[in-house]
Amino acid sequence: MLRRTALSLTLVAIPGLAMAAPDGWSPLLEPQELAAMLEAGEDIQVIHVTGDFEVGHIPGAAHSPYANWRGGPNNPGGLLSELDYELEATRVGVEAGVPVVVVHSGDSPSDMGAAARVYWTLKSIGVQDLALLNGGFAGWTDAELPVSTSPTEIAPSDLRAEWTNEWYISTDEVAELVEAGEARLMDSRPEGFFQGIAWSIARPGTIRGAENIEFSDFFEGNRMVGPDRAREIAEANGFTDAPITVSFCNTGHWAALNWFALSELAEIENTRLYAESMAEYADSGHALDNEPSRIAFLWRSTLRWLDGLF
Repeated sequence: MLRRTALSLTLVAIPGLAMAAPDGWSPLLEPQELAAMLEAGEDIQVIHVTGDFEVGHIPGAAHSPYANWRGGPNNPGGLLSELDYELEATRVGVEAGVPVVVVHSGDSPSDMGAAARVYWTLKSIGVQDLALLNGGFAGWTDAELPVSTSPTEIAPSDLRAEWTNEWYISTDEVAELVEAGEARLMDSRPEGFFQGIAWSIARPGTIRGAENIEFSDFFEGNRMVGPDRAREIAEANGFTDAPITVSFCNTGHWAALNWFALSELAEIENTRLYAESMAEYADSGHALDNEPSRIAFLWRSTLRWLDGLF
């Protein structure tokens, strides 16, 4: 049962003042760790990106719906403008020098992809200290920590977004790496997508030369594994010594989880997120591995359509 309280656990940030991350800060925080920091009066901005915010949220948190960080329906993984990101971040009080925790509902490992994608975006526009809440809001309530149902008054910040491509790679760059064979390409989707058996927004198949590490491999139940286990998975799959590692999926959602696991937990340098992923790569006409023949594709499409009728 939710333990509801109007207690606000966050402090008001001083604009322009860079705050050191609290002791014990890491990219993946457990609910009890975050609660202890907030109770100690640490200046941390918490934002919820999925779930019903009005039903319950961490006291003092802001609501920043995932859709506000995503592209349009034809390419949900596409990047917004730097100004769009700045406007959303300032609206919910995000400061470059104030630690931020991104919270998902905790319904499933897939849901955590929303928090990971927002984390990646905030890092790319200059926010210095970021974390995901392991288990999300469900993990918070399971720990019987304080929950608020009251609206949160958030003062807009003065953040100025400065986008960096340090953790991003474009479609053209991916195509060049495929041609040169100079990257480790990590398909983060379930195996059916990788094998060309399942598809959604993109035509079936995978980027040529890609290997399949499902995003769920980095989870135990609804909780993401820690840094040591993430490193073990990366080492077992040969991703620790690649000159560049590229994580992709259909629309850059699941891929954000694999990027987070390798870049932020396993600390593998030069790990990039292909944000647009297969939705753009396949649509751009690039050749794919595991792509079924046209006849097989049409037959499967027909079966899917028939299955939807019954």
